[in-house]
Amino acid sequence: MSSELDPAAAAPAENPAAPSDPAAPSDPAASSAPAPSKDPTLEAEAAYFAAGAELVIGVDEVGRGAIAGPVAVGAYAVYAGTTEFPSGLRDSKLLSEKRRDALYPLVREWGRGAVGFASAEEIDARGITAMLGAAARRALLALHETGVPVDRAVIILDGSHDWLSPVLKQPLDVRTRVGADRACASVAAASVLAKVERDVLMRDAHEEHPEYGWASNKGYGAKAHYAGIAAAGLTELHRTTWVKLPRDPLG
Repeated sequence: MSSELDPAAAAPAENPAAPSDPAAPSDPAASSAPAPSKDPTLEAEAAYFAAGAELVIGVDEVGRGAIAGPVAVGAYAVYAGTTEFPSGLRDSKLLSEKRRDALYPLVREWGRGAVGFASAEEIDARGITAMLGAAARRALLALHETGVPVDRAVIILDGSHDWLSPVLKQPLDVRTRVGADRACASVAAASVLAKVERDVLMRDAHEEHPEYGWASNKGYGAKAHYAGIAAAGLTELHRTTWVKLPRDPLG
């Protein structure tokens, strides 16, 4: 199992061809479901359990569009028989920072989750798609090391593109689902873990590099962030291939 998810395994080149969607149409939680509300449920997970799944692992990313800092991918395991989740749980994008921080320990207590990261340097070298997969693989490996049987799980990946399967040496049961971060409690939990843990890293980085405003913008391309780049240049935490700097008229 660990060889399937080995973080040292070679990642594919940027933008690998998307495999056929494993979630259609025999998927018991497939697209016949209504458009998700802001409040998640365990309905999709329950459908997989009813079809024989032992557990479901929700997966979601945070920081994909930032120009500094790592990309983070959360993975959260929910076992058959689970009927409740922390009150107020939602996709992290729909929660205030204060609410996310309050929910974080409740999500940690609810079950088993992990967060994997890929650095700005890795993103520059290999591209964001490959590093999303690498970060997810690292999160799944961390779950596996705590005793979660990842190889027996249905993995719900938020979105329409499966960027996880191409980086695995052996296949896992990955199902893509648009809007899963809002609809599925397992994926919402993964998003909260990833967001809070990445935010902590960016707040810590702000202490060393306060000129970029990372405590508030978390590495995204805010006006204050670009002003800091103009004044102080780039750091090792910047995704240098993503930052468009003004051309030197004398260069």
